[in-house]
Amino acid sequence: MKLIKIESLLPYFLFAFTLVLTNCGEKSITGESEEIPIPEKLLLKDFRPHSIYNIPVTIVNKAKYPVIDMHAHDYARSADGLDEWVKTMDELGIEKSIILCKEHGKKFDSIFDVYAKYPGRFEVWCGFDYTGYEDPGFGPAAAAELERCFQKGARGVGELGDKGKGLYYSKPPAWGMHSDDPRMDPLWEKCAELGLPVNIHIAEPKWMYEKMDSTNDGLMNAYKWRLDNQEGIVDHQGMIDILERTVQRHPKTTFIACHLANCCYNLDIIGELLDKYPNLYIDISARYAEFCAIPRTASEFFIKYQDRIVYGTDMGRNQDMYTITFRLLETANEHIYDDRFSYHWPLHGLDLPDKVLEKVYRKNALKIFNPREL
Repeated sequence: MKLIKIESLLPYFLFAFTLVLTNCGEKSITGESEEIPIPEKLLLKDFRPHSIYNIPVTIVNKAKYPVIDMHAHDYARSADGLDEWVKTMDELGIEKSIILCKEHGKKFDSIFDVYAKYPGRFEVWCGFDYTGYEDPGFGPAAAAELERCFQKGARGVGELGDKGKGLYYSKPPAWGMHSDDPRMDPLWEKCAELGLPVNIHIAEPKWMYEKMDSTNDGLMNAYKWRLDNQEGIVDHQGMIDILERTVQRHPKTTFIACHLANCCYNLDIIGELLDKYPNLYIDISARYAEFCAIPRTASEFFIKYQDRIVYGTDMGRNQDMYTITFRLLETANEHIYDDRFSYHWPLHGLDLPDKVLEKVYRKNALKIFNPREL
């Protein structure tokens, strides 16, 4: 047998070791993980660009006019949390926040009692009780509970939610029953009687219904909230039709289609409804990433419908969250990236005229609080 010296095999060992390192990529010689900076390994979900354009950057630390936030939720969680929130509101010029708690019964009462510490700074809106919605005679008991919540202090209803399978934000859910269902008529009529406006979430942004492939320009956010793979779901236009039938059949009830009725991809859709139905408003909460991607179109829309749009956030209560919304509405800043928004495109400020800004921030909300004056 012929013996082979170890020294003669050393080049082969080194070559093989190099191949292993090249193929693994993730490990250094020490065994520690290293990020691979090459584009071929970068996932779109990890794309976090920073603008290098030398352009104006305007930080808006306080809203130009007093603000009523028409779309918040139960973010306080504790007395200290509530105090901190009010302090933030004071610093930023937020006059009032609407707590869309979705609840009824004892749960509503307990949430209402928390925010009662600051009368005038918060309103707590209730939800509907859908118990027995599949049984004959549904309606009177739910209307009675709504009136009880009103007597407790509720000044609106919401956020109601239907993404295509029925009203489900309140508990218990009402799967298969949409807002235009005749079973809902007693509740809408009671809202009109009591002067309770209704915040309703209809559908989702159109990207959530599109194919989840390379052609979907809102892919990374759309994939998280996708509806394209849901069986038996009402599509986007179908949900808009449901909203229209509801608003049309109940002209004395004030409806707020939150998130611009999820029509940012085609603002003409919701614009046509606003043209036809004076009892319909929209809030802009949690859709800054969608409408600030098209600043010229969005600005024209805001100006045209300046009497029907209200400010909202729906993104927590942190100071930075509020100030980015002020910047997007008040300034002409361009090419803005912000990690709060899940799309991978830049946003641009709308630079709204003062008259429009004041209505969106506050004046339109005051009209909603007095729906009998419509």
